[in-house]
Amino acid sequence: MRALVTGAAGFVGSTLVDRLLELGHHVVGVDAFTPYYGEQRKRDNLAEASAHPNFGLVEGDLCEIELGRVLDGADVVFHQAAQPGVRLSWSQGFEQYVHDNVVATQRLLEFVKDSSVERVVYASSSSVYGNAAAYPTTEDTLPAPHSPYGVTKLAAEHLCGLYAANYGVPTVSLRYFTVYGPRQRPDMATHRLVSAALTGTSFPLYGDGSHLRDFTFVDDIVDANIAAATADVPPGTVCNAAGGGEVSMADLIALVGELAGREVAIERLPEQPGDVKRTGGTIERAARLLSWSPKTPLEKGLRAQVDWHAAESPTP
Repeated sequence: MRALVTGAAGFVGSTLVDRLLELGHHVVGVDAFTPYYGEQRKRDNLAEASAHPNFGLVEGDLCEIELGRVLDGADVVFHQAAQPGVRLSWSQGFEQYVHDNVVATQRLLEFVKDSSVERVVYASSSSVYGNAAAYPTTEDTLPAPHSPYGVTKLAAEHLCGLYAANYGVPTVSLRYFTVYGPRQRPDMATHRLVSAALTGTSFPLYGDGSHLRDFTFVDDIVDANIAAATADVPPGTVCNAAGGGEVSMADLIALVGELAGREVAIERLPEQPGDVKRTGGTIERAARLLSWSPKTPLEKGLRAQVDWHAAESPTP
C-alpha cells in the first residue's frame, strides 16, 4: 500500500504513520506544523518515521500545496489533519477552524476525485453529536454539534458524503471518541491530568466531575483506520470508533491518581461553552462492516500513557 497521511505529525497521525511503516507500507506524510501546540513536540512524534526509507514528509498547508503531486501513486488517504479543540473554536478562532477543517477537506476531495485513490479515511469526531437525546449514540443519531469545532467536523464529514454520492469518491468517516494514549496533545484533558498526577500540580476540572466520556486508546483508533482502508463498504460510509464504555471525569481522576501513586489535586472551575455532558457511542456498525472493535481496557491504556509521560520530557 502507498498511503498519504495528512496531519502526519500529530497525535493520531504520527502513531498511524509508525504502524503503517511497521506493516511494510510506503507513506507520505503532510503536515503544516500549525502553532496550536509546540512544533518541536510534533517533530519529535515523527523522529522514528523520519529515519525510515519508506517515509517522506511534505510540509505545507493542504489549501496551498500541490496536491496532485502529493497524491500521485497513493492508494489510500488517511485524512487526519484538522484544527482540534472545542474552546478555541469560538469567536475569532472560528475562521481558522473553517480553513483547516472544511476548506482543506474540500480541496483534498476535489483532487482525490480525479485521482486513482482507492479509499479516503476521514477522521471525524463524536463532537458531531453534541448533547444527544439518547445514549449510546448510533450513526443514525441526528447530529447536533454543541461547538463551532463540532460544526466544522460535521461539515467536512458531509463533504465526504457529498463527494461519495456525486463522484463515487470512496470515503469512510470514522467518528473518534476521546482518543488518549502516548503522544496525546498537551491541551487534552487526559494529558493534563496525567501530568498533574506525576508532578503534584493541580488539575483544572471544568464542572463537577460528573461529565461522562467514552475514551478510546490510540492504538485501537489506528486499527480502525487500517480496517477502514480496505473494508468492502460503500462510498460515504460512517462508523463510530469508540472505546466501548463510559467513565465519569471524577472516576478517571481517581484511576489516574491510583496508577500514578498520588492523589490528584483539583482546581475546580466552571463549565466551559461547547463542552458536552456526555459522549458514548455504539460500535456495532464498525464491528459488522469493518470487523473492528476496541481491544484496550481503559486501565491498561492509561497505564501506557502514564508510563509514556514518566519516560518522556516532551518539548512544550
